[in-house]
Amino acid sequence: MTVVQHITVLGATGSIGLSTLDVIARHPDRYQVFALTGFSRVAELEALCVIHKPRYAVVPDTVVAQQLQANLRAVGLPTEVLYGAQSLCEVAAHAEVDAVMAAIVGAAGLPPTLAAVEAGKKVLLANKEALVMSGALFMQAVKRGGAVLLPIDSEHNAIFQCLPGDYARGLDKVGVRRVLLTASGGPFREMPLDQLHAVTPEQACAHPNWSMGRKISVDSASMMNKGLELIEACWLFDASPAQIEVVVHPQSVIHSLVDYVDGSVLAQLGNPDMRTPISHALAWPERIDSGVAPLDLFAVARLDFQAPDELRFPCLRLAREAAQAGGTAPAMLNAANEVAVAAFLERRIRFPEIASIIEHVLQAEPAVAVECLDTVLVADGRARNLAERWLAQR
Repeated sequence: MTVVQHITVLGATGSIGLSTLDVIARHPDRYQVFALTGFSRVAELEALCVIHKPRYAVVPDTVVAQQLQANLRAVGLPTEVLYGAQSLCEVAAHAEVDAVMAAIVGAAGLPPTLAAVEAGKKVLLANKEALVMSGALFMQAVKRGGAVLLPIDSEHNAIFQCLPGDYARGLDKVGVRRVLLTASGGPFREMPLDQLHAVTPEQACAHPNWSMGRKISVDSASMMNKGLELIEACWLFDASPAQIEVVVHPQSVIHSLVDYVDGSVLAQLGNPDMRTPISHALAWPERIDSGVAPLDLFAVARLDFQAPDELRFPCLRLAREAAQAGGTAPAMLNAANEVAVAAFLERRIRFPEIASIIEHVLQAEPAVAVECLDTVLVADGRARNLAERWLAQR
């Protein structure tokens, strides 16, 4: 008899959250939604509550909570609506929760994700900022809480599938020479460099292969997304930046590869659909139907690879430098990038200036060792202030 798992979905209205709910709905005998959280898309969250009937829903503030509660009561739903950052942590760490999909974008996702690992949950990690900002502290909390951490980014999930089960002993000890992290190259992979200053947010968000939110789409266009994934991979797999190589693969069919010392290279392939890594992590160590169509290699026909151009993608260089510097450098990189991407989406800066802001912040604020979460949050705040000051003075 299958035991039903109770799932909290942090960031339910985003693309990862919606894909998670799609997989869950395909297996009502296995999974039941315990809590859903949303930020600005309250109407969408309300519709999801009607469909999935969670015990709890979490929104940002009391005014929104009261309105959503009234709307749900009006249609006879017993869902209790909570609000605020502390409520996010509560539904992530609740005693009846078996697994948490951590899909809140940005630094806001760190506290509830930490709460989930400290409570020993099975955590499906789609919020890469949790590891980028506080990698050492986060991994210590995973061990201390006895949590099971499963990566959801398609690249990290692919690496996880290609590594041996005992990879935690150390990559060198299990015969791994390097990890090859694939990147699509985004919408500007072949655009002439002198045209990048004129690209629009709409162009940056038009990813050729994946359907994603606006922030992560811009990160993909700048390849900061791959830089953040490089930092995340270092923590997930106890790797050094030198052990991770980024490979541009426009088709997004090979999601990542692992190169072994005997010359073997293992790869995970699949259609570019996030339901594959989500279903893999939800059911791990089993496998379940995700709703994703089988990969048609005859339709794909070819697989191309090229080295990333760091003149075109300076954010990738900045991320690697932050990974090598360690301490608070990755947290400052992430904070400056969040401010810069928001400014670009608001048309306050041009696309190449995203990297300019980040580099300014990293040069202006020296990294320090991370001793506690407060150290990370202080560095995050200082980086945001420096980035905003750059914007105000330009």
